[in-house]
Amino acid sequence: MRWFRLKELRTVWLASLLAATSAASGHAGPLAEAAAKAESLAQAGDAVGAYDAMRSAMSDFSVKLPFSIGKAVFVRGEPAGYAMYDTKDTSIFKPGETLVSYVEPIGLNWVPSTTQGKIQTNFTVDFDILNKQGEVLASQKGFGNFTFNGYFRNQEIYATLSIDVTGAPAGDYILRFHFNDTNSKKTASVEQPFTVSGP
Repeated sequence: MRWFRLKELRTVWLASLLAATSAASGHAGPLAEAAAKAESLAQAGDAVGAYDAMRSAMSDFSVKLPFSIGKAVFVRGEPAGYAMYDTKDTSIFKPGETLVSYVEPIGLNWVPSTTQGKIQTNFTVDFDILNKQGEVLASQKGFGNFTFNGYFRNQEIYATLSIDVTGAPAGDYILRFHFNDTNSKKTASVEQPFTVSGP
């Protein structure tokens, strides 16, 4: 069945300041220590130093996180940025309506880039469309292949995935994405149930 086609896949990288707390055991871990350092720098009037301290700590911590999907939602139109989107009110789509998904992968792995001083991450995205019985009706591997180079391990990334299911009969389906971290060889999957309404 070939009633689907990928229309768009975009990723945008943004960095943000993250708060940190001490470990449940009561012992200060690296994030808590970084938070204390950042707070001290901020009180001394060094906002940039405080920001960099927290960002570096979160970057180091992210290396230990398992590769996974933090969020996957249907949205109305193109997001303006990371966590800046309008959620679609329903997972019911009219015939011919495009499915637009906002997906946040977390824990991407970074390795040295071919450009001196930089690092890079790479991931690909596959998808399946299944019926409610779990049978795969359509799929495509490797329709997205993305490499990002930079000086910092950015972990706040989102992908906007738009898929046209024009011609799909009315009924209930599942959209399943597979995000493949090329550097770690790990895969994270997420499912989004949706319904194509009748004419």
